Amino acid sequence: MNPPKLTGIALPRHWSPEQALAAYELTELLREQLWLLYGPDIQKALRRQQRPRQLHIPLDHEPPF
Repeated sequence: MNPPKLTGIALPRHWSPEQALAAYELTELLREQLWLLYGPDIQKALRRQQRPRQLHIPLDHEPPF
């Protein structure tokens, strides 16, 4: 079985299961703290990212259809 392909950041491949668990728990704590401090701001940023882009059609021209 091939190991999963990692994307984004390079992670060490030599960590013990305990080291990997510690890193995982750290990221969970970081995520919780970020949410407590910035939850509403994070939600706004996510909504902006997910909003469909507006197509601008100049009003001084006939629509192309």
